[in-house]
Amino acid sequence: MKKSVKLFVLLIIVLTFWQCSTQKKIDIYTIGDSTMAEYDSTRHPLTGWAEMLQPLFNENVKVYNHGKSGKSSKSFRDLGYWKTVYDSLKKGDYVIIQFGHNDEKEYDSTRYTIPGGSYNANLKRFIDETREKGAIPILATSIRRREFDKEGKLVDTHGEYPNAVREVAKEENVPLIDLQKLTKPLIEGLGVEGSKKLFMNFEPGQYTAYPDGKEDNTHLTEFGATEVSKLVAKEIKNLKLELKNYLRDSK
Repeated sequence: MKKSVKLFVLLIIVLTFWQCSTQKKIDIYTIGDSTMAEYDSTRHPLTGWAEMLQPLFNENVKVYNHGKSGKSSKSFRDLGYWKTVYDSLKKGDYVIIQFGHNDEKEYDSTRYTIPGGSYNANLKRFIDETREKGAIPILATSIRRREFDKEGKLVDTHGEYPNAVREVAKEENVPLIDLQKLTKPLIEGLGVEGSKKLFMNFEPGQYTAYPDGKEDNTHLTEFGATEVSKLVAKEIKNLKLELKNYLRDSK
């Protein structure tokens, strides 16, 4: 019996190795705002969710995180960040697109876009240009902020922007990772107090980089980013994208 188990385990290992060795190499580019961006260790525990994607994929996938703090679907292009990604794209690559947090800022004309108007147009342009290079676009709605009302009910802070992303995804036949919906049960499940650990909420002296503490319900901790990245991976499976075969846990 033990010998049979050992042979079965060995077979699984061999099959896994064979699958990885025969897979093509794929690059994933992520473009968006500070909630997905990458941060150096001096700002720990601040972490973008796209930072935590790489460990979820096998060695045939390379994740290039181009999320930038403070950027909208408008300013990301205007400041040249999209050109860097566009010039690097090749056939078979993936581009995960998540904007919205900064598109909402009406007071800033360099970033503000209108849902149903310029916001949709910007997303469609990213999609078109990704496809021009033979790459595959994936849209994502913004993650939720941790904002509860007096009754302890999670409040939606993104207005019509998530619906605009859904509309574009449908019109352009683009896979959608609806993080607005997916992060709702994550935050609510942990409750008003428990959900603080997902975001940059902590007392003075808890982290060297933040001697005065922090109260930030938009940006994620390493724990929060890890949980959101798991939601992304799970949705890749649910959508039955080719990428699911490259996840370490592809079942």
